[in-house]
Amino acid sequence: MLHIENIAVISQADITFDKGFNVLTGETGAGKSIVIDAIGAIMGERTSRDLIRTGAKSARVSALFRELPPLPWLEEQGVGPDENGELLIERAIQGDGKNTCRVNGRPLLVTQLRELGRQLVNVHGQHDGQQLLDEECHLGYLDSFGGTGETLAAFSAAYSRTRELRRELEALQMDEGEKARRMDTLAYQIEELERAQLREGEDEELSQRREVLRHAERLTDAVDGAWQALTGGEDGEGAVSLLMEAENRMAQGGRYSEELQALSEKAAQLRCDADDLAELVRDLRGTLDFYPGELDEIEERLDRLYRLKKKYGGSTEEMLAYLDKCREELDAIQFSGERAAKLEQELDKARKLAQGLAQTLSAQRKAAAQELAGRIQSELTQLDMPKVRFQVEFAPKDAPDGMDATGMDTVRFLMSANVGEALKPIHKIASGGELSRIMLALKNVLAETEQVSTLIFDEVDTGVSGRAAVKVAQKLFQVSQGRQVLCVTHLPQIAAMGDVHFSVEKGEAGGRTFTQVERLDRARRKQELARLSGGQATAVMLEGAEELLSTAEEYKTGAEATP
Repeated sequence: MLHIENIAVISQADITFDKGFNVLTGETGAGKSIVIDAIGAIMGERTSRDLIRTGAKSARVSALFRELPPLPWLEEQGVGPDENGELLIERAIQGDGKNTCRVNGRPLLVTQLRELGRQLVNVHGQHDGQQLLDEECHLGYLDSFGGTGETLAAFSAAYSRTRELRRELEALQMDEGEKARRMDTLAYQIEELERAQLREGEDEELSQRREVLRHAERLTDAVDGAWQALTGGEDGEGAVSLLMEAENRMAQGGRYSEELQALSEKAAQLRCDADDLAELVRDLRGTLDFYPGELDEIEERLDRLYRLKKKYGGSTEEMLAYLDKCREELDAIQFSGERAAKLEQELDKARKLAQGLAQTLSAQRKAAAQELAGRIQSELTQLDMPKVRFQVEFAPKDAPDGMDATGMDTVRFLMSANVGEALKPIHKIASGGELSRIMLALKNVLAETEQVSTLIFDEVDTGVSGRAAVKVAQKLFQVSQGRQVLCVTHLPQIAAMGDVHFSVEKGEAGGRTFTQVERLDRARRKQELARLSGGQATAVMLEGAEELLSTAEEYKTGAEATP
């Protein structure tokens, strides 16, 4: 069940899709694509505030899934259907662009929702045919069908290791003159930094000490005055001795008064605090002692550190780190011959591992290619293309060591549209209708390996008509057996084959445009099929629509009866 609220021209819609083959039809611009966009939002696809209906503050989409198979994402996240076996996905889109996503009430990030969406729904759009024309996509299709993921991951790790080792080896391979110049530079920098005898935090300590010495006279007067007030010095009584006198007198009187005894205890605390304060002042006074020339020495040291900072880093910590780096680089250059020999051995070992995995991967792909070609050929025959030949061509990679990050294979799909014609790349000979059917055949075969329970075909019938349209309709119905299929179409042959038919219609009310989605009964289906066939529901068109429905029902009855 899909709930849409304030998405573009849809104010509110509730659509209950059934198992099997669901079709959506409607005039161009009626809003069929908006329904697909809403499903895309539930799948975690990118959205924007522009999707929000004009005048609304936010938009909301929710989808309720039932009878789901075990999904890896749910198991990994510790999430699952509720006690009724239902999984509710909700997504709210705010006017400020923020999104709120939930699965059975649990908050999710959009990226997490996208991962889940890929395991729930697979959308095949009208532009997928362009991907089929792009030979860069062919290898991905083949790997998806062949299930080569583990081998490909192992190869990718091994190949990445060879690249790392090669880069490290190249960095060591400099000519002797360049090596000597670099060693001289490093030796000079190391000697200069070591001679400076740097210490972490030294610059900050010296800056603080310089500030003290610059104001030493005023600080000394202040500290001496405080010391005199607290202790009384040699000539009189200070705060400490006066508080002690007060404490003693109140202690004596406290024998006869509880209140005075309490005050005596407070006086004792004040005396202790004053005594502690006097000790701290005395210690601070000791730090103010300096010897002649100390300020000049600090200024000279800070100036030297400043000049070094301009060359080697903004602090003593950064300069010490740079010193360590220089030492490591000098050691690496001095022992580069030994390191290079070791790297050569490691690279050779890593290259052999990568090549072995690449060969294993290639063998898996070639076995999968034969099966894929056979499956595609069978699907195309069912789609009224019995004369078409389909083949997967392999060529070696034009790359160092004959490998890149994808392996050692360059793969492309070839076809021959007519008997006697040579196999050629698909993009050179496939027409629009042929491309749609080849893509449908490929998607159908791949869907069997993906184990996705809901497939969406968004206007994949481009360039298809007549008898071919009937075959495409039959194929989509076959695909829907055992899973849910949603199909947006303009072809009456496909719409007639649906188990459930929805009409998407645009209207106006209160000066606003709105779109509504209606589930059609058989009578309304006839009218919609007549419109799809000829633009209007004339008697002749209605008769043709009835024939389409009856023929489709007969086909489905026979197909369901066939094991």
